[in-house]
Amino acid sequence: MTSGEDEPRNCVVCGDRATGYHFHALTCEGCKGFFRRTVNKSTALTCPFVGSCKVSKAQRRHCPACRLQKCLDAGMKKDRALALRRARQAQRRAQQASMQLSKEQKELVQTLLGAHTRHVGPMFHQFVQFRPPAHLFIHHQRLPTLVPALALLTHFADISTFMVQQIIKFTKDLPVFRSLPMEDQISLLKGAAIEICHIALNTTFCLQTQNFLCGPLRYTIEDAVHAGFQEEFLELLFGFHRTLRRLQLQEPEYVLMAAMALFSPGEYPPKPKSFCSTTSAQTPSSLHPPIQALVFKPLEWVDLSLGSPLCRLPTTPNLVLPYSLSYRPAWGNPEGRD
Repeated sequence: MTSGEDEPRNCVVCGDRATGYHFHALTCEGCKGFFRRTVNKSTALTCPFVGSCKVSKAQRRHCPACRLQKCLDAGMKKDRALALRRARQAQRRAQQASMQLSKEQKELVQTLLGAHTRHVGPMFHQFVQFRPPAHLFIHHQRLPTLVPALALLTHFADISTFMVQQIIKFTKDLPVFRSLPMEDQISLLKGAAIEICHIALNTTFCLQTQNFLCGPLRYTIEDAVHAGFQEEFLELLFGFHRTLRRLQLQEPEYVLMAAMALFSPGEYPPKPKSFCSTTSAQTPSSLHPPIQALVFKPLEWVDLSLGSPLCRLPTTPNLVLPYSLSYRPAWGNPEGRD
């Protein structure tokens, strides 16, 4: 036999099948929704008869006043409904406020986007200027093993140098960056140039083909292997680009990521004395509060420092940048260190 606990229970208001306890009373979904909507209204309900209308599943919509009174008589609590409503309203207001940008933040976004459009966005279409081997062209039949490895490696070196040059131009278009002493600018670029290059390069990555499509050129993992890069490193690199690309970020989000990387010194923090003289604190995240606020709103950042073997990027714990990508140019120092 079926136990009493398994038998259907009825709504204490209208007799329909109850779905659980709502506002401290065993009710159906219909009476729950009715009570939530009605109790929050400022207008009082009045019964057109004597206040003793029958409230059943078939007739519960005939007299809202008697239905509400029966809800209250059954123990449904008005104060709880109001508290829930106020909590939901407060949550919506907080969410709306968090998505609104200040005038300063909007101006900063426009500055970043403008600099990115001028120097970073178009640079991939210019790779064709650096003597690419014929097999890199999309329309060409791919026979990378017949191409001298030196020619391919020379092309990779040329476009890498060009990308870093464009990243430097991008940073020089940011007033907050130009306002720093030159030694601080160099320190920040040491720590961020390669990261920003890969953030920008991710916009050209095709998830379907696992290739980088840069204007008329197509780069594959086989090209990099043929040029002499280690497969273990390349698997990590392509894994990073796959994961980041799956986030389906828009241009403003890529640009904000680049800005956050720029102002996160990593292995090469600016010297404390000069850095403190131009900023309000020594920590990178407080170098420019509007940038920090803009990045932390749309993206849940975990960490963007390359001082540890893994660089964790936003939104997903599985998005990691191999430590090998944190290679820094020597900048005049034979050992690449200050």
